Amino acid sequence: MKIYDVENFPNPLRVRIALAEKNAIDKVEFVAVDLLNGEHREEAFLAKNPLAGVPVLELDDGTFIAECTAITEYIDTAFDGISLMGVGAKSRAVINMMQKRAESMVLDAVATYFHHATAGLGPELETNQNATWGQAQKDKANAGLIYFNEVLAGSEFVAGNEFSIADITLFAGLVFAGFAQITIPSQLTHLLAWQEKMAKRDSISA
Repeated sequence: MKIYDVENFPNPLRVRIALAEKNAIDKVEFVAVDLLNGEHREEAFLAKNPLAGVPVLELDDGTFIAECTAITEYIDTAFDGISLMGVGAKSRAVINMMQKRAESMVLDAVATYFHHATAGLGPELETNQNATWGQAQKDKANAGLIYFNEVLAGSEFVAGNEFSIADITLFAGLVFAGFAQITIPSQLTHLLAWQEKMAKRDSISA
């Protein structure tokens, strides 16, 4: 199978971490998408994902799967290793909830700020910007950092006692925050300690 992505971009990073957790990096062919030159908006790519986003997973039977959560769900089921989506009804529900919060409150909020209130990826790609909306999303991201600091004050991982997709999403969100020059305040000690621990995890440090 193939994954169309841009290495080191936040959402592709999420899928690559998931693959590394499953020791399955070598089971996938990575196909680079020239996003900076607009390849993701060309007809050939839109046939794979009409929303023009990366990553996209292509299965051997020609099926295309977009959206990081859906791709991770496939990876979690297709390969052996720790469960990234949870085991049992309660675990799966909590992980799903917390991963959605990490996505909405941090990663997506940072992305909206980056694309609307900064130069982003440049004038050719950043069209119809709304700086006011972007700044509001920066405020949302900062509130999200405070929220997850509180969560991690009483929990080893984002969704409980086991590493999961929720941790992957939050870590990618913090990577994006750093790139967008949104600094984690020094008083958010639990979040900073968690980030440091995650950075040393084999699937991430590699």
